[in-house]
Amino acid sequence: MRAPYIQEASHHHGPCRSINHLTVVETPLPMSSFDKAANYGETKVTKNVAQSFGLSVFAGAFIALAFVFYLTVTTGSAQHSWGLVRFSGGVAFSLGLILVVVLGGELFTSTVLSAIAWAQNKVTTKQLLSCWIRVYLGNLCGAMLILLLVMLSKMYGLDGNEWGLNALHLAQHKIHHDWSQAFALGTLCNLLVCLGVWMTFSCKEVLAKSLLLILPVAMFVSSGFEHSIANLFMVPLGIAIQHFAGSEYFVALGVVPQVFADLTISNFVVHNLIPVTLGNILGGAVFVGLGYYWIDNKGTYANQTATSLHVSPFSDAHTHTSVHVHTPSVQQGPPDFDPLQQTYR
Repeated sequence: MRAPYIQEASHHHGPCRSINHLTVVETPLPMSSFDKAANYGETKVTKNVAQSFGLSVFAGAFIALAFVFYLTVTTGSAQHSWGLVRFSGGVAFSLGLILVVVLGGELFTSTVLSAIAWAQNKVTTKQLLSCWIRVYLGNLCGAMLILLLVMLSKMYGLDGNEWGLNALHLAQHKIHHDWSQAFALGTLCNLLVCLGVWMTFSCKEVLAKSLLLILPVAMFVSSGFEHSIANLFMVPLGIAIQHFAGSEYFVALGVVPQVFADLTISNFVVHNLIPVTLGNILGGAVFVGLGYYWIDNKGTYANQTATSLHVSPFSDAHTHTSVHVHTPSVQQGPPDFDPLQQTYR
């Protein structure tokens, strides 16, 4: 009897090869979060300049609007729990990053993840820095637009002028950090922002992305971490109130305007904006972006070109690969003659 043999049959149109008479179909692995982050960063750097700047303006406006929400939620709450008040303000502020992610804005603090594309030599240093500067300036323009609207609407008079006083105290607090403190707070802030954005790479649903962003943002806001783009709105708001609200505003509050005399552009830039921005770059670009890039290079993540092997002994609906075993009939010799029956059997 001849041994059965194995015949390969495959309806798969992709690459395949044979191992021990079995059809092996090679299919690419699904993209990891790191791959998506790398594409995310490269897309930001190579995006059309006008489109990138326009989306940056929107992102700056979104973050400014979120800080307006924060001020409204936390105003007039001195008699309540300090932690819970700040947490509620942090949840309110998460609206800003949700708008950025869902509507596709270009925010500087998440754009620094493009350092991954730079490390992979997909973009040049000049392209990277040009992108960061462009997005930063666009965010500034968006923040200033909302600042102008808030001042024109005289929102600082809400709750018996307490809304504006809350903004003044918060802005003044931000310029009183020393350099190392502001730098460390900026690093911690963008560590959380970029981790929040990174988590959104694991899902496609808009609601899921939004929910994933809330807690990281609520934590950095409630803990007093420093976000450079939020500060581009928050501190200038305090400066604008101090200079343009009028003496009658401070009289109604029973506060001497000179108390906030240190709210100046130079104090803001030197004592807050520069160290916070550098800290944001370290926390997002280096700790998160380049940190995961280093891990990926060490082989913790699957290689981007790796393939998975699927061997199916039966028909497979996904790969359309099948392996069939055929047993041919046994070839026999000439029929025997039966002398009693006079017939062949």
